[in-house]
Amino acid sequence: MSLQAPEFFAELCLPFHDHAVVGNTYYAAPTPGTPLRLRIDFTRTIHADTYGGLCAAIVHPERGEIDAVALTFVDHGTFHRRDEATKTRPNAKQYGTFDKYHRPGRPPWDGAVTTGLRDAIERYTAVWFPGAWTASMPSRAAHTSPAVPVTRSGARAR
Repeated sequence: MSLQAPEFFAELCLPFHDHAVVGNTYYAAPTPGTPLRLRIDFTRTIHADTYGGLCAAIVHPERGEIDAVALTFVDHGTFHRRDEATKTRPNAKQYGTFDKYHRPGRPPWDGAVTTGLRDAIERYTAVWFPGAWTASMPSRAAHTSPAVPVTRSGARAR
């Protein structure tokens, strides 16, 4: 079954005009004229067909991936409301995750609140693509989500 990735990434409302979703991966060129690209993938968990967050990576066409950050759904409150409403416990497989199975007519990530993820992606990309958000879209209303620090690593994080 499809993860409906184009709809998920559309829900994030990322401001980059030059982007594409290929399979389950989002690619963007946030700053025109530079070789750096942004790639965002869903991160898998230890459970088959279950996803626990996103991996945002900076990719250079000749040098490959030069930086990556793991953005978990739990850390960014993506499924907090859903899990609270269903009384899903933190030690359950379904807590803070989604899998590829879903109710007919609903996306597999039904119940996701993407504001925290979007804010984290904005903070992360601001390091690599200064001014890309303000150049790509008009100013947006202030978010009420708590600030979650973005941790960079030299290797792909999972």
